[in-house]
Amino acid sequence: MSTTSEARRMLLIGGGGAMTLSVDVAVQALEQARSRGLLTHVTNQGDTLAATPEVTAAADGATAVDFTRPGETADWAAADAGSAGAPAVVFGVREMAQVAVAETAQRLGVPGNPPEAVRRIRTKDACREALAAAGFRQPAVRLCHGEADALAFLAGTAGPWVVKPRDGADSAGVRKVTGPADLPAALDRLPDPEAPFLVEEFVQGEEFSVEGVFLGGAPRVLAVTAKEKLAPPYFVEIGHVLPAPLPQDTRQEIEDTVGAALTALGLRFGLFHVELWLTAEGIVLGEVHARIGGGWIHRMLPHARTGLELYGAVYDDVLGRRVELPALTRAAATRYFAPPAGRVTAVEGWEEAAAHPAVLHAELRLAPGDVVGDFRSGGDRVGAVVVGADTPEEARELARELVDSVRITVEPLTGTVAAAGAAGTAGVPEVAVTVEPRPLTSSFQISHMTIETVDIVRLRLRRADGTTEGEGEIAADLGYGQDGTAIAAEAEALARTLAGECTATADPVEPVRARLAKAAADGVSAPARMLVEMAFLDRAARRAGVPVWQLLGLPEPGRVRLLHTVPIGEEIPLDGRPLKIKLGGSDDEEVLRSLLGVDAPLILDANRGWDRADWERLRPLVAALAPAVLEDPVRDPGLIHEIRTALPGTAVLLDEGVATPADAEFAVRVAGGLNVKLMRFGGLLPALAALTTATEYGAARMLGCFLEPPRAIAYAAQLAGLCDWSDLDGHFWVSDDPAVAAYGLDSSAPGIPRIAYGRDTGA
Repeated sequence: MSTTSEARRMLLIGGGGAMTLSVDVAVQALEQARSRGLLTHVTNQGDTLAATPEVTAAADGATAVDFTRPGETADWAAADAGSAGAPAVVFGVREMAQVAVAETAQRLGVPGNPPEAVRRIRTKDACREALAAAGFRQPAVRLCHGEADALAFLAGTAGPWVVKPRDGADSAGVRKVTGPADLPAALDRLPDPEAPFLVEEFVQGEEFSVEGVFLGGAPRVLAVTAKEKLAPPYFVEIGHVLPAPLPQDTRQEIEDTVGAALTALGLRFGLFHVELWLTAEGIVLGEVHARIGGGWIHRMLPHARTGLELYGAVYDDVLGRRVELPALTRAAATRYFAPPAGRVTAVEGWEEAAAHPAVLHAELRLAPGDVVGDFRSGGDRVGAVVVGADTPEEARELARELVDSVRITVEPLTGTVAAAGAAGTAGVPEVAVTVEPRPLTSSFQISHMTIETVDIVRLRLRRADGTTEGEGEIAADLGYGQDGTAIAAEAEALARTLAGECTATADPVEPVRARLAKAAADGVSAPARMLVEMAFLDRAARRAGVPVWQLLGLPEPGRVRLLHTVPIGEEIPLDGRPLKIKLGGSDDEEVLRSLLGVDAPLILDANRGWDRADWERLRPLVAALAPAVLEDPVRDPGLIHEIRTALPGTAVLLDEGVATPADAEFAVRVAGGLNVKLMRFGGLLPALAALTTATEYGAARMLGCFLEPPRAIAYAAQLAGLCDWSDLDGHFWVSDDPAVAAYGLDSSAPGIPRIAYGRDTGA
């Protein structure tokens, strides 16, 4: 390949995630490229770029391109190469970015893994099938579409078993089951309970991983790493040691097996991380990854192999330079903190542990007042200590000693709740529901109706002394079939049932999730379920002393950038703000012509207001505008493929009627995108499942709303960090709040975060 000066660039796709470890990996990858004279450019989702300034500062340039849409990334890179020349290296350090890395490298004709090979290893059952076909030991596995499939697999195989997502990371949703009675709880812990999942035979044996690099297309092992995990039913790693203290013949067998497996799978570029077990029958291969291992292995390896530059070795190989791998002469270990669940009351000894001269990296994200949950995945970890030593045994012992020297005092949450009960605050709450008709601040017209008034429905959970401890609030609109009085009656009955189930449970979210799932199956309306969910999650978060987003393990919402919705017949502002234009009226052609030349991101929403004749008449104008998003363009879903073909650069979303996991999957499959509204799905929990499905498919995601009060908008906004667009301005028609381009959330106080208007939001 060319290595002329104009081509000496490195493209880092996916940048780093908004976690310390991921940022550290991405910065190292960029710094090692720059030290080789490569100009660097990083792409990532826009929100993550903004949340990782250390990564963008380490690069020569940055562009917001969504790596979860591999084709879009490849298209952008090809266009960029037309003006700046093709990069010499296309690389990525994040698991979810590897398909985009492979597709982009293939499009540009530079070294990379075959996209089909990366897709194969990203789909766990397909990887197992390929390895078994190539003659490698594999546990029996089945792709299941529901509990019945899983029970059938259990009946035909020897247990125990492991339930896991088909495509996931950090052991999220992975749980051991010993029989059919354990299965419902395991299925409840899957990230998306509606998605297909895997059940496989549990492998009994010591677990290891193998870290390495491809040089000249051939795998070279850098180290075998020993793993230590917390006890089942979950599989969270609590420690790593490299090199693993193994006999030389065992180590060689592992290296030979992994090298052969990587070759059989068709991988040939970059770094690799392969998991395996040593069993009585021999080596059993686990998951295969086309990136370096997590758990600070990227810090451990350069200590054990003094002078090693992990990413630099990849770049040098691409550039045709000789690569000398330093010898493995030392050892390193990582140990994670795992305090018991509860509220932290004191942390002692941290500064002394972090200052130890053998520490390679140390972090602890805990302070008095923080709440620690159960450790069910890697994302639940609260800190780690990474050390270097001369031998694996010394490294393991030192890491353990330093972690144990930090004294974290925790007060059990159940004790807190019991104490509160003595003060009269932990009993069954009183349920109070009210309905208030409210005129809008101005009429709101879309393709099939004009809205003038909504019903504000409030549900409060009160202590015996009358103090409100949980609150929900929605707006019901008869135009959408939402009867405020009927919703209030449904919500009151459901809340009274749930009140007795959420008094003093260790997991305050699970009873809410289970009861609302049953309510959905029983036909309780989505608005009523959302109202009840809001009140009980608000109550649970207040009692735990955390905001709702933290209670659910969501990313902190922070600042929310808004679309400016323009109803039919209203004047369109031309001040550069992102516009969501409502169409489906008689003057659509005139409106579209008026938008030609507008210098602002355009979202066009016809609310299913077009038929084929409308589309064919308006298609040239829509194509000329090239909107960022076209939402619900037509009544006939059979036209969606034609529309997507005519608008290759536009995200097409479905909105109307998208209210269940099945609807979400249909929208993703047919249109490639969806608009998620809590009032349709029945709250945060089912909406989160739909967004997870969309993310896994690489679909476009919008977070939407109806005309709703500020409290409901703030509740929905907690999911904004998981979406590409936030259409959350519906409260401006319901309240006297000022219309702004963005707002922040007061997301530190317990309960539902409030909308905060101020200079720091950019409003």
